[in-house]
Amino acid sequence: MTGRRLTSLLAYVTTAAAGASLLTGCGVIPGTSGGSREPVTVMTWAPDGTRATNQPGMPAMAQAFARWVNASGGIDGHELKILTCNEQNTSSGAAACARRAVREKAVAVVGSYSQNGRAFMAPLEAAEIPYIGGYGVSEDEFTSPLSYPVNGGLASLMAGHGMQLAESCDKVSLVRPDTLAGDKLPDLLNSGLRKSSRDGAIDIPAVEDAAEYTAPAESARAEAGGEDGCVAAVLGERTQTFFDSFRRLPGDEEDRGDEQGSDDGKNAEDVRISSVLGSVSQPVIDRTGGAHSPFEGAYVTGWYPEANDERWAPMRKVIKEHAFVDNRVDPTDSGVQTTWIAYTVLKKVIESLDSDSISAAAVAHALDQGVQIDTGGLTPPLRWRYEDMLGAPLFPRIVNHEVTFQVVRKGQLVAQKPGFVDVGDTVLSAP
Repeated sequence: MTGRRLTSLLAYVTTAAAGASLLTGCGVIPGTSGGSREPVTVMTWAPDGTRATNQPGMPAMAQAFARWVNASGGIDGHELKILTCNEQNTSSGAAACARRAVREKAVAVVGSYSQNGRAFMAPLEAAEIPYIGGYGVSEDEFTSPLSYPVNGGLASLMAGHGMQLAESCDKVSLVRPDTLAGDKLPDLLNSGLRKSSRDGAIDIPAVEDAAEYTAPAESARAEAGGEDGCVAAVLGERTQTFFDSFRRLPGDEEDRGDEQGSDDGKNAEDVRISSVLGSVSQPVIDRTGGAHSPFEGAYVTGWYPEANDERWAPMRKVIKEHAFVDNRVDPTDSGVQTTWIAYTVLKKVIESLDSDSISAAAVAHALDQGVQIDTGGLTPPLRWRYEDMLGAPLFPRIVNHEVTFQVVRKGQLVAQKPGFVDVGDTVLSAP
């Protein structure tokens, strides 16, 4: 055999062996066409173990999502790697998480919770890392050019809550955090109330992390008046502490004992209670007594369909199959739901790029150029072109300004009215 023929034969055998190893899946993510596509790293952060609001379910949902997509070959052939970080409800914690995302070359921060927008957005902007589907509690989520919110944040909830309460309440007391962020809530609530020609709410600032709220509760009940008065509390995780103080007010507990199991949501003086999603959620209702909880009958404004809606079935299936032993992942929790939607956005964006490598700049460019995301009816179709944004002075990047009106009946958050309510004009009218 000549040298030339031997060389050709060896080349053929080598090529065939390489092909066989690919066919048997050696070193390849199952379901991909060759394993040449690079992994994609993203981060999800949230506070955990703090005295204020905690959202451990959000990083846990991110990890379950990654297990799900990676079991089927990744996202368009890319293995999804999740970094998680405890933001600690502090500006230093948020900044540390953002710097870690930069250091570990995350292409996006996805489905995260933080009130410390100024601390985390600056490092992300410097590295051109997009922030996709944050929870919606930070003003910077609706102003930064690298933020892509999936809901209308607390602004839409408060404006919508005013519209919801205007249908039933003659007078409203608002108990909210005595913070800079809390200072904006009365104007937003009042924009909804005044849309139906109601008077503005009585503003009652309160300590954000108090152990009890007897004094604010007394003021709120007195200012709401008697029949057809409403007390709204928006204090994050401390909302349940407030309503526990509220139901213990003198002259109230005995009368409420006769009404347990009813769904009128009123105390002895016929004052109805209310809040927004995030301050009240199904897990909170379950923990505080279900049908006998202080939230029975409460009005609640949310971003998404109620938790039992069939549109959540895909998320529930993923949780059942890939997070069934992780009790942090509650499908009725708004943080978990927001994370699911945010990762749905990430998945669609990566698929739209159809590239062997994914960069932060490529993800942001695709979002800026108008890739449209269908979330299966959990939100309106999402798109972040300039013309898709609401343009409200303090919240210019809101693209989803629809909310849902819910009520607590027999221990369950259910729809008060079907479908979404558009609150865009109401947010725009807020001072």
